[in-house]
Amino acid sequence: MKLVFAGTPEVAVPALDALLASDRHEVAAVVTRPDAPAGRGRRLVASPVAQRAEEAGIEVLKPGRPKDEDFLARLREIAPDCCPVVAYGALLPRVALDIPAHGWVNLHFSLLPAWRGAAPVQHALMAGDEITGASTFLIEEGLDSGPVYGTVTEQIRPTDTSGDLLTRLAFAGSGLLAATMDGIADGSLKAVPQPADGISLAPKITVEDAEIDWRAPALRVDRLVRGCTPAPGSWTVFRGERLKLIQAIPAPAHTDLAPGELSAGKNNVYVGTGSYAVELLWVQPQGKKPMRAPDWARGVRIAAAERVGAPDASR
Repeated sequence: MKLVFAGTPEVAVPALDALLASDRHEVAAVVTRPDAPAGRGRRLVASPVAQRAEEAGIEVLKPGRPKDEDFLARLREIAPDCCPVVAYGALLPRVALDIPAHGWVNLHFSLLPAWRGAAPVQHALMAGDEITGASTFLIEEGLDSGPVYGTVTEQIRPTDTSGDLLTRLAFAGSGLLAATMDGIADGSLKAVPQPADGISLAPKITVEDAEIDWRAPALRVDRLVRGCTPAPGSWTVFRGERLKLIQAIPAPAHTDLAPGELSAGKNNVYVGTGSYAVELLWVQPQGKKPMRAPDWARGVRIAAAERVGAPDASR
């Protein structure tokens, strides 16, 4: 089939690579988000998908909005049979959805209908799911509600961050997307409507969502830290400034600390929660680079019974 691939971030590149490697399909063009400011100089940088497409010598389309007439006209000229999508990042209008003969097929990083939305991997971790996966489905105008072509499952490991899990799903999902294109091409694969039961939503995680409530149990704190790593990054407040938590683990043996209360030794830093403590391994103070938590604690000289978090964190 002739394909136009739509995607933007690094997580979409493995799927593009899988389709480029296929001898059954031609990737005629790539659709991605416009260049965005990055780095200290805030210079405009092409998306990872755009950079990979340019390396492969493929036409790159960067519409400001997918409903722009110039973009729609070019898409009609290319006349793709199908448009596979991975984390494109913009809402596709009906007029665009109708152009390819086999529609737009999305690779979504959950087992639909679970975790429909922008942050399925983060929400799966924060909810304590043990199994997740990826799904390919036909895009409709609803939120990730279209019929499903196929799925692949992935076990969530106890120490997974959202970055770890998303990386594995990106590679597992790339094979699923290529197989889905094969099945659509030869007519052996039909999309199946999603069940009405088991729907859950995964809206974007904001910086405000990532603030730690130390009154919560240690397992919930652990899931929040892992779910928000690397982005947007879980955080708390220490002496009026934001402290980002990069890595922390539950410490069930330590039950004598109040929520938010710090205990720092030579090689360990603990914080009390609503159950037992968590041990801070890596932190990032405001305006500084990441560092080992014990090094941070020695530098700030934590006082006895000093706390992190909002003033009412122990109430």
